[in-house]
Amino acid sequence: MNKSGIASRTKRLVKKIISWAGLFFFGLAAFMIWRQLAKYNLQDLKHALLSIPNRNLLYAGAASFVGYVALSSYDFLALKYIRHKLSTWKWVFAGFIGFAVSNNAGHAIVSGGAIRYRLYTRWRIKAEEIVRMVTFSGFTYLVACCFLIIIGYLITPDHAFGEGSASKITTSLVALGSLIFLVVYFTLSVCYTKKLDIKGVKFAMPRPKMAVAQVLIGSVDILMASLVLYFTLIHFINIPFNTFIGAFIIAQILGVYSQVPGGLGVFELVFSNIIPGAENQAMLFGALIAYRIIYYLLPLIVSGIVLFSYEGYLAYRHKKMREERRLVRLKRFLHIGKGV
Repeated sequence: MNKSGIASRTKRLVKKIISWAGLFFFGLAAFMIWRQLAKYNLQDLKHALLSIPNRNLLYAGAASFVGYVALSSYDFLALKYIRHKLSTWKWVFAGFIGFAVSNNAGHAIVSGGAIRYRLYTRWRIKAEEIVRMVTFSGFTYLVACCFLIIIGYLITPDHAFGEGSASKITTSLVALGSLIFLVVYFTLSVCYTKKLDIKGVKFAMPRPKMAVAQVLIGSVDILMASLVLYFTLIHFINIPFNTFIGAFIIAQILGVYSQVPGGLGVFELVFSNIIPGAENQAMLFGALIAYRIIYYLLPLIVSGIVLFSYEGYLAYRHKKMREERRLVRLKRFLHIGKGV
């Protein structure tokens, strides 16, 4: 076999591995959320959910739904960025499943990217374009994070992040760095028109209108996630929303960049400072269980049902198409036989 044939086979093998990696990461996400919840017994989970009023659970569920719609809109913006049109159901489908997996599995670019590669290549989007989409979505989250870090820094009480000047200096530097990044990002979106070529993949700075859309969509995503926890917590602890949202923003962002699935441990650390006391910690424990079930577990279950139903439908359709082609070949063979 010549070198071009070997290269072609290697390329096909790599594509198959990346495609199947999407299902692997779905399994990993399921394992990670199971591991998070496994340390709680069923009575704890049941008590945590039943102690929250149905109205609050309904509000939290609605906020989670809107949040995942906002997350799916990352893919809509990314498609606009690469100037590719796709049916609405496809980008909603890919975005929802991709984020349901990456939220639980961690390492969003790899886990969510593998799911998107599996789906978007079927819809005739090239691998290079998928890389651009995933990178753009990463920046969408990053610019929204920087914006919300600044907001969180301004409205969060100093004691929420621990005592001491080192903690204050660290949070101040992070907020300042976020402000500088946003200023540079928007300046480049206005002034910089050249494309960057990184290993054969060309990236262009989004125009100012799209950069603003990145901030807005990313902010809605994080705001809706905060409301899921707030609606489960407010029944137990009377905490002002402006105090809560600042702490949540920092906790959420630290959780994402720590690559700890679901921000496990990060929320406890931040909120134990903002609402101290053993009784409050027990209530926070119940609210966090409900939050993880509503915002992480349920979307993962729904996405699993949808994904495997879709995979099953495609397998059935391919099998039917193969049978139809076999029948066509058989009819042609019989027809030729009769002619002879």
